[in-house]
Amino acid sequence: MTTAPTRPAPTAADRARLGRRARLLAGFSVAYNAVEAGIAITAGLVAGSVALVGFGLDSVIEVSSGLVVLWQFSARLPETRERRALRLMSVAFGLLAAYVGAESVRALVTGAQPDGSGVGIALTVASLLVMPVLSRAQRRTGRALGSAAVVADGTQTALCTALSAAVLTGLLLNAAFGWTWADPVAGLVVAAVAAREAVQAWRGEGCCAPVRPGGDGGDPPAGCGCAGTCCAPAAGAGCR
Repeated sequence: MTTAPTRPAPTAADRARLGRRARLLAGFSVAYNAVEAGIAITAGLVAGSVALVGFGLDSVIEVSSGLVVLWQFSARLPETRERRALRLMSVAFGLLAAYVGAESVRALVTGAQPDGSGVGIALTVASLLVMPVLSRAQRRTGRALGSAAVVADGTQTALCTALSAAVLTGLLLNAAFGWTWADPVAGLVVAAVAAREAVQAWRGEGCCAPVRPGGDGGDPPAGCGCAGTCCAPAAGAGCR
């Protein structure tokens, strides 16, 4: 039985460079999502779109996620803040799931009729173009660092891509056919995915950093990382 070759563990200089890249990516994510959140929430409130408001709130969480990564890497040993970083992300996702889920159910029960939103459609299309590129860069950097929190930040960015597609579908169906129920249904999709991410982040799942830093930096093999725990291999402590 052969094992896949791995690159040597990164040197101190490599880790410093990767840490700077992680901060730059987090900074870009914070700036982009802050603008996206303001536009989405405003447009959602104007149109009465619970899905678009939920999308904007997800962008707020993306901002908080980026700030958590910046906070983590402001420490001399970022690995010591790994678990707390993931827990903070989990709480934010849980709040998003609860709010958007409740508002979506309310909209379905009351028969709310959101207006079309051209601004929302343009915004979600832009997100579909930007977010996949940013997510891949974040996750590659996180895996090279062995940082579950950085990979989780990239996973949240990927979630934003999926949510963009769901919200865009709801907005287009409403605009084209007057299917007002499509908007709160898209909101329920946002809530369900956010709830899943909240649970995984709390358990330390779904972030799947390599067993040791300096892995191949690409997509990890199945079963990598630490099931049910937060792994900070760079600290030399293994899973805890």
